[in-house]
Amino acid sequence: MAACKSHWFLRTLTLRRALLAAAVGTLTGCVVVPADRYYDGYYGGAVTTAPPGEVAEVVTVAPGPGYFWIGGYWNWVGHRHVWVGGHWQAHRPGYHWQAHRWHRDRSGWRAAPGHWQRR
Repeated sequence: MAACKSHWFLRTLTLRRALLAAAVGTLTGCVVVPADRYYDGYYGGAVTTAPPGEVAEVVTVAPGPGYFWIGGYWNWVGHRHVWVGGHWQAHRPGYHWQAHRWHRDRSGWRAAPGHWQRR
């Protein structure tokens, strides 16, 4: 009887290890990457709700020379505006930063994403 219990225990342990290895193998193929803060796939469609007013941001100390502050903006996510906070970014020689902005046309509000523009 003890041999039978021992055999059952080893089979159960082997099965658990196999399931754990399969789960780990599956999850290692899953990579979580932060989304680009200045693009979410929305830009272009009209939104009927005007973006809220500016948000006062606390600008921290630059991480080093050659960095400048890119201010936050209101993004449209789902069915509402969501604030995306500003951040420091290294300057790109020969370019200037064109800030994210909203403009109104006859069909509603449209977002123009922030981007680097050649001088």
